[in-house]
Amino acid sequence: MTQTELHKLLLELCAQSQEDHGLEFKLNYVHHDEIGEYISALSNGATISNKPFGYLVWGVEDITHDIKGTQFSFKNAKEGNQDLELWLRQLLHPKISFEIFEFDYQDKHIVLLRIPAATAEPTLFKKTPYIRISSHKTDLRNYHDYIRQIYNTRTDWSAQVIEAAGIQDLDTDAIKKAREKYKQKHQNEPFMQDFDSWEDKTFLDKAKITINGKITNTAIMLLGKPESVHYILPAVAEITWKLDTDQKAYEHFYPPFLLSTTRVFQKIRNYRFKLFPDNKLFPIEINKYESRVVLEALHNCIAHQDYRLNSRIIVTEKAEMLVFENAGNFFEGQPEDYFEGKKTPQHYRNKWLVQAMVNLNMIDSLGYGIYTINTEQRKRFLPLSDYILNDKQKVVLQVHGNVIDENYSKLLIERADLPLMKVILLDKVQKKHQLTDDAISLLRREGLIEGRKPNIFISANLAKLTGKQVLYTKRKPFEKQKLKDWVLKFLDEHHQANRKQIDELLWNLLPEDWATTRKKNKIANLLSEMKREGSISNKGKANPPCWVRNV
Repeated sequence: MTQTELHKLLLELCAQSQEDHGLEFKLNYVHHDEIGEYISALSNGATISNKPFGYLVWGVEDITHDIKGTQFSFKNAKEGNQDLELWLRQLLHPKISFEIFEFDYQDKHIVLLRIPAATAEPTLFKKTPYIRISSHKTDLRNYHDYIRQIYNTRTDWSAQVIEAAGIQDLDTDAIKKAREKYKQKHQNEPFMQDFDSWEDKTFLDKAKITINGKITNTAIMLLGKPESVHYILPAVAEITWKLDTDQKAYEHFYPPFLLSTTRVFQKIRNYRFKLFPDNKLFPIEINKYESRVVLEALHNCIAHQDYRLNSRIIVTEKAEMLVFENAGNFFEGQPEDYFEGKKTPQHYRNKWLVQAMVNLNMIDSLGYGIYTINTEQRKRFLPLSDYILNDKQKVVLQVHGNVIDENYSKLLIERADLPLMKVILLDKVQKKHQLTDDAISLLRREGLIEGRKPNIFISANLAKLTGKQVLYTKRKPFEKQKLKDWVLKFLDEHHQANRKQIDELLWNLLPEDWATTRKKNKIANLLSEMKREGSISNKGKANPPCWVRNV
């Protein structure tokens, strides 16, 4: 969060009621056990208050809510020899991703903890659940109604029934399209023999869109008329497309999402461009974006959005990529777990919605979405997707629509046999992302990379395949003896040289991706070694001192 956002949040919290179950103010030091108990209490209290987060704030007076600042600092706090943050996280169950923000407001130091609401079960500290009642913290087990309310968060938001809504609130064109998609998905199933005779009510139940003929939040999201979205308030059913290039534009899209996601894709500028492989006579033409990739990414946003956070889905079209944003943390595991299509998620945030989207052939339920995006990008010789999870309550997916490194794309054209796992690693190399030591060792054993961490670059063997000889030469240093020969040749011709002249002589013979300091140190060490060998000497006190060749 930015300083401006933190200041705004602080003022909003100070304006809230003192009776809020998910909010606690402190001025200074609190015993470490009490901090853990407050995290438990505020996490549980946020759920009771139907809010996504609880907050523990140091630097605000509890009674008046006046901002006075604090001497407490979370960053440097220890419990024994262990960091306080790590110690607390180990004693909380289930694991929750609370966030720590330290900042100044009008020259007053503030420490703020943002604590996710408990979901499906109470948050415990040292095996005990807590709750904040009035201004006191106490054992949650004494309040059975609150415990029941927390466990009821197992209820799937997307499966909740809207009693006031009816089939008349659904779009007829969307229902017709849903029937087509369902028939396509299940065409080989025995029960499809009677499909054409099903009434819409029967179809919607079987597709797990409605429940016993009653309209669900899922039904409104996927098939609802645009004017029916008021039924799901305060949740937001909206996709915003933004054009963020030299031109600026935007448009909002509403249910039925079964139809409107295609309209979002149609807004995206999707021209064709050419790649020129070295081993082919004719160029290869590809689309900037593949429709399957865009719709897969967009449908994943719809399926996994945390609708409790009351946020829209945002699709930003930049010159070089599409950026998809949906509210809520990455629900199970990490994106990398799904890159190779080997992991199947055990849980879903919106199970009923996911089931309906699977039945309508919008997504699959086996965790292949990310794998599909990456394999499609690889087939078109473009960089793989990137997930940005800096904000723990937002998932950001970047889908590249251009070539980062032309020679990398040529490699994918020429090496169709390269396993996806190695493509993933080489994709990180071209993006200069950090690789693990094991990954570096694997690529090095196969001769795919050279260089020293963190300056890893494509090896000579791979350069022959990808036309990277020039780039490789620029990154590979000249042999030491050749550098010495250049110095000696210069001294033979000009009789003497100061350090600036030698730097200019050797600078472009060193790898172009070396930092300035590294190049200077390399030249200094080279000159020192030549002096020890007796081939050159320094005249010393002249201004500037000069190097000469020994006779």
